[in-house]
Amino acid sequence: MNSHENARLTVHGRARLVGRIVEVGVVVAATESGVSVRTACKWKARFEREGLPGLRDRSSRPHRLRGALSESFRGQALALRQARWTIRAIADQLEQPYATVRRYLAGVGLGRLPPMEVPPPVRRYEHPHPGSMLHLDTKKLGRIEKTGHRITGDRRDHTRGVGWEVLHLAIDDHSRLGYTEVLVDERKDTTTGFLERALAWFSEHGVTVERLMTDNGSAYRSKPFADALRTHAIRHVFTRPYTPRTNGKAERFVQTALREWAYAHAYTHSTQRAQHLAHWQHFYNHHRKHSALGFNPPISRIPLNNVSNLNS
Repeated sequence: MNSHENARLTVHGRARLVGRIVEVGVVVAATESGVSVRTACKWKARFEREGLPGLRDRSSRPHRLRGALSESFRGQALALRQARWTIRAIADQLEQPYATVRRYLAGVGLGRLPPMEVPPPVRRYEHPHPGSMLHLDTKKLGRIEKTGHRITGDRRDHTRGVGWEVLHLAIDDHSRLGYTEVLVDERKDTTTGFLERALAWFSEHGVTVERLMTDNGSAYRSKPFADALRTHAIRHVFTRPYTPRTNGKAERFVQTALREWAYAHAYTHSTQRAQHLAHWQHFYNHHRKHSALGFNPPISRIPLNNVSNLNS
């Protein structure tokens, strides 16, 4: 007999328990043996049904085992799956249970089919100096009227119909220096105004923008936006349609801002969140260690004669 190391009773203790149940009752006998009344009743019933052999430990092997796909079907299932058949279609073809076929294919690593098209290789690049490429992007944020479900974890803490506001951002490709604003929308006039302020901010820090990369949003393709770029002699580069990774540095900056600013605190109102943005932007530019910069902050790549401006 192999009793569990934490078992309260051996087969002899169970026999004694059954005898005490007859003498003093289930409740008292269970208390004496340090087991629950339910456990005492279980051993009493098993003794009455099977006698002393019923008090021995039983095998933990299940009464029924899940069916396995036979050897004759495995090769067929594998070939059909490699031909990109669905698991349901394979099970129907082989006249085998769906769960059995699915379990076998998952075991050989074909529970999910690989994509038909091989993803393009990751192309990493970095422009040679600050201002040689500036990335612009936007991110919609739900307005806040009270602490929401992202912070409390309760889906009922959701306020409907309060609308949206938009995070506008500009990030320098070489230094990762970032400028941000929370604005009411992402229309052409709003976006063009942000561009002008962003260019002025970078210019104050000695960064002259030569190129600008954006997605194909209507605001970025509008006439006011194009006129502003023409005035500043900035070349406009668009991302490939439906390919956000082309503007990867902006997309990564968005994720960092969401994690470390937008959803990092239990804001009670949108105004409070917007007010905290300037503090976070300063932290990001001055103190946050960036892995792509050798774990130095973006300010480390700004020429020394411009560092004093960044502190203003």
